[in-house]
Amino acid sequence: MRLPFAVALTLSAGPVFSDQITPEALSILPRADVVLLGEVHDNPLHHAHQAAAVSAISPTAVVFEMLTPEQAARVTPELRGDEARLAEALEWNTSGWPDFSMYYPIFAATDAPIYGAALSREDVRRAFSDGAAAVFGAEAERYGLTDPLPEEMQAERQKMQFDAHCEAMPLGMMSGMVEAQRLRDAAFSRAVIEAHEATGGPIAVITGNGHARMDWGMPSVLAKAAPDFETLSIGQLETAPEAAPPYDLWLVTEPALRDDPCAGLLQ
Repeated sequence: MRLPFAVALTLSAGPVFSDQITPEALSILPRADVVLLGEVHDNPLHHAHQAAAVSAISPTAVVFEMLTPEQAARVTPELRGDEARLAEALEWNTSGWPDFSMYYPIFAATDAPIYGAALSREDVRRAFSDGAAAVFGAEAERYGLTDPLPEEMQAERQKMQFDAHCEAMPLGMMSGMVEAQRLRDAAFSRAVIEAHEATGGPIAVITGNGHARMDWGMPSVLAKAAPDFETLSIGQLETAPEAAPPYDLWLVTEPALRDDPCAGLLQ
């Protein structure tokens, strides 16, 4: 269920909500059962904004795309006060995610329980060949994995995966990438539902922009699997979009400094 903007528009102080917001608006977000805080993974500004939003939301749990359930179980109150020890306990330096210093302020912004939503690499690889529904298991139908995507959406998603992989793999292989993405959206949504059942909400979700988008990301999965939830999806972009992007709210930030990710693949 999309959150009605009338709730936000009744706020008398601070920025007025519209589709595009400023970072200051993250401190007065309207209430929702689930708040999805999107990011470009290596942009430090996006993580600073997420930490500010988590502090303002006061969630009963935070779900991280970056952590497995086993990793999340290692996050103890003692470790949350020690950035270096927490990073070591999470084996962050070998995880492939950007520097932990970007993410640590999110952990420090709340004492709410941490939930991990990540799947094993083996499961994600199996989705590529066997399909998301087969890997997900018994509740695949509840999470929409047994429903084929509309033809136009399938084609668009395959093209986006093709571009994201620097056009270095055949376009025909991207259907497997879409299945892997669908599996991850469902698994992340399952973790959100578990966190809500255990803590009552609201739940904050730290995830990439692709998983936060309303049209085919976690909000669409949650709408099927937990239709009573009110979700609020926030995207953080690095360039101004030509058309309205698929988020309830969105903001544009400076891009992160990075090397061309495709340079090594296209030589």
